[in-house]
Amino acid sequence: MKARTHLALPLAALLLALHGPVAAQAAANADPALVQRGQYLATAGDCVACHTAPGGKAMAGGLSLPMPLGAIVSTNITPSKTHGIGNYTLEQFTDALRKGVRADGQHLYPAMPYTSYALVTNDDARAMYAYFMQAVAPVDSAPPATALPFPFNIRLSMAAWNLLFLDSKPFVADTGKSAEWNRGAYLARGLAHCSTCHSPRNLMMAEDLSRELGGGDVGSWHAPNITSDANSGIGGWSEQELVSYMRQGYAANKAQASGPMAEAIDHSLRHLNEADLRAMAVYLKTVPAQRDAADTQPVYAWGKASDDLNSIRGVALPKDLNEMTGAQLYDAHCATCHQARGQGSFDGGLPPLFHNTALGRANTNNLVMVMLEGIQRQADTTEIRMPAFAKTLSDRQIATLGSYLLERYGNPQARVSADQVKNLRAGGGSSNLVWMARLGMLAAVVLVVAAFFAFRRRKREK
Repeated sequence: MKARTHLALPLAALLLALHGPVAAQAAANADPALVQRGQYLATAGDCVACHTAPGGKAMAGGLSLPMPLGAIVSTNITPSKTHGIGNYTLEQFTDALRKGVRADGQHLYPAMPYTSYALVTNDDARAMYAYFMQAVAPVDSAPPATALPFPFNIRLSMAAWNLLFLDSKPFVADTGKSAEWNRGAYLARGLAHCSTCHSPRNLMMAEDLSRELGGGDVGSWHAPNITSDANSGIGGWSEQELVSYMRQGYAANKAQASGPMAEAIDHSLRHLNEADLRAMAVYLKTVPAQRDAADTQPVYAWGKASDDLNSIRGVALPKDLNEMTGAQLYDAHCATCHQARGQGSFDGGLPPLFHNTALGRANTNNLVMVMLEGIQRQADTTEIRMPAFAKTLSDRQIATLGSYLLERYGNPQARVSADQVKNLRAGGGSSNLVWMARLGMLAAVVLVVAAFFAFRRRKREK
């Protein structure tokens, strides 16, 4: 009996060792229709955006993602057998996708939105696996390792985080809703991971689901409220306007995409079919409303066409250009494209500044970021939609111009400050979570030591 057991052990080990290559070979022979569906699903998940470095090869990783805790470097998810996921079994791939656990048992950081991907069904995970193993070109290069500060460099700490914040159950349809609504919910909450950016975070950097889709920060950018609220969210948008925005990054007299949202549209949303975009629009229109008290009317409804040319006619520019007025800055840098009255270009290609969410929100970070970084879409063209002024205008000039635009064309209660511009130019505020975690661990150690000595004291007294 023992001899058979000893013989079975190496046989089992051999079978396990062969399981990965066999599974990968099965994926390599997958039905082309399954691979095509997997590509569509991976596109819906926007995998390429985070796992491709500027100028790098697709899915080979190496993109540095700035986070409040430090930079997280995306990994190689090509089917490379040396530096990618080429040896992953379907089960290991699914665990990484939905549970944030790598094949070696190490935990991923939730910069990879596995908390959303947890909703992906088994069938869709299988299709994505077939696509990655068969249709993605392997790249045998290793991106730099992520090096977060202590204690977050201990990946095992994510196990405790997952116990608190990860719901690993796949999507279950709501039988009280239509098939279209359920499809939209599956995509918006799952692969499209809308809440990853558009929900605020708690002290542990997990999504605050009590304010789901109520707006959140993405680095220096602000992902706005996309709940059904008529003032703060998209309650006043039609389904067709939402579809057009997700397809083109533009909705007339409402908004245009920039920053991370423009990237999401270029890499992901614009490639989805009409039925799926409409399903997402149907779902988003039903998300419970979250309202910011500062939004006293729809954020796209502020302002009107007007100009301030009389205030600058015949007035010389100040010797110190930091002393330029908002009207002077607008005339010098904005009027050529947005016209004297802020009405946008004659052909409609460049948006008006009034009735524009960029100038209607109390949070003005995106207004600042657009002026600093401009807008350059990465779809099928290198066309620059708006130039960047980071190297042209000072913090004070951008603050002056931003506040002028808000007062003239947007929400007059909102403001831009020079300190705000300086902070956003530097990458945004830092998080206190590192020190909070360290203090928490220190407190835990102190409590354990105190409990130990208290126990010893009681034992001596007996």
